[in-house]
Amino acid sequence: MKMMDRCIVMLVLMNLLSACRSAPTPEPATGEDPPSVPVTIWTEKTELFMEYPPLVSGDEASFHIHLTDLSTFEPVRDGKVVVRFEGDTIERFEVDGPSTPGIFNVALKGPAARRYQVAVELHSARLSDDLRVGAVTVYPDQLSAVAAIATDEEGGTSFLKEQQWTLDFATTTVDSQARRQVVSVPATIEPRVGGSADVRAPTAGRVATGEGRAIGSTINRGTALAQIIVRNERLGEAPVLKLELAQAEAALRLAQEDHARIERLVGVGAVPQRRLAETRAAHETAAARVRIAEEQVRHLELSRTGQGTGEAGERVVVRAPITGVVAESSVTAGVTVEEGQLLYRIVALDRVHVVGAVPEQHLARIANATSAEIDVPGVPTPLATTRLVSIGRVVDRRTRSVPITFELVKPPSAMAIGQGVTLRLITPAQSPEVAVPVDAVVDDGGQSIVFVQAGGETFARRPVRIGGAREGGFVQIVEGLEAGERIVTRGANLVRLAALSPQTPGHGHVH
Repeated sequence: MKMMDRCIVMLVLMNLLSACRSAPTPEPATGEDPPSVPVTIWTEKTELFMEYPPLVSGDEASFHIHLTDLSTFEPVRDGKVVVRFEGDTIERFEVDGPSTPGIFNVALKGPAARRYQVAVELHSARLSDDLRVGAVTVYPDQLSAVAAIATDEEGGTSFLKEQQWTLDFATTTVDSQARRQVVSVPATIEPRVGGSADVRAPTAGRVATGEGRAIGSTINRGTALAQIIVRNERLGEAPVLKLELAQAEAALRLAQEDHARIERLVGVGAVPQRRLAETRAAHETAAARVRIAEEQVRHLELSRTGQGTGEAGERVVVRAPITGVVAESSVTAGVTVEEGQLLYRIVALDRVHVVGAVPEQHLARIANATSAEIDVPGVPTPLATTRLVSIGRVVDRRTRSVPITFELVKPPSAMAIGQGVTLRLITPAQSPEVAVPVDAVVDDGGQSIVFVQAGGETFARRPVRIGGAREGGFVQIVEGLEAGERIVTRGANLVRLAALSPQTPGHGHVH
């Protein structure tokens, strides 16, 4: 059985029960009872729906008082109720408890004929209230009392207190206030400008032995990420390099011998002192060529094996340019890399950008958007952005949207770069407007309606026109409702079903 069918069956059963409970009692011999006077008032804590007969001085009467606790919309189940008549003196009539939950019957004898100010007091362990009924007239005789009672037919849908108290039902007063405009758009978490760095190999070579940085690792600026043994461009010229080394060593031996010979000749005065300086310089040059040749041969071996001694010039240390986390890594010890090859991608997480895609039809609405909230999957409360960075002015031809970018400082760990979120764009409050809870609006054959509470058990169907603003579970009403009216917020669809039922409950109760 569908949910709608179950609701209809429930209402039919409730209506049958109400009809049985509301069956008219045999009419007195004197004729039909005069109509009751209904009264409905609300305070911040309590709803009072009361029915009483025309009051005649000296005649017995009964006030049938229905009290609802507005914090729960349940019947008041205990306590004392006092009906207070305020005139030249104050007369009080009271009952110590309800006849059934929520219904208090206060019996009284009509006081002296005149106009009184009447109030109803509620005194219970959970709730105390003073409800001002207003002016009530006590008449000198039955004829004048009945003549003064209005007999207008009461329109609208009847939904008894016994039904309201047993179903999921609530009402609220419509207010008018300046509310912010909110537009929700899809968005993506992106690195901030300057918050992403590609670390590339500064030279061709081989990655030295050691561990790479795993994706997700936190890296501080200046941290060594890799060491690259610089590639020897003469890697295929090993015989040539060895020959050059041998030639340099031979030249060094000749320079040493020549320097020793000139040194002996200068000692005996056979040659000038200048020749000794020349041979010393030649010897030093030959020694330098030997060292260079040796370094070339050693570097050739390092390039071939991927090992090294750590001496300057043999390897390049690659360091992190920013603080962040490793988003991409392609470093493996011992592999050969080319100049410019990507080693790591590092993303800063101290600040991120939230980039939303605003449909072009909403551009006018977000023109004054200066703040936003982010709904992140798995995070119970929205996150407030730090500041507006930019609003795009070029529509994407494919998505028909423009980008809007907000900054978020210190994103939570539950948020990741590239994650999809919802961005709720907020514009400043404008002029006051009427808004109601979303659940108060019912689709009635394609028309949006609400049910206005005209009295304690009477509800009027009201078509409304909905605006575009939605925020915090409220929807804007641009036509059909006024501030101060009371509407059904929970159970509106049940009232609609009651209005559709061919059998409408009567207004009487078994008290």
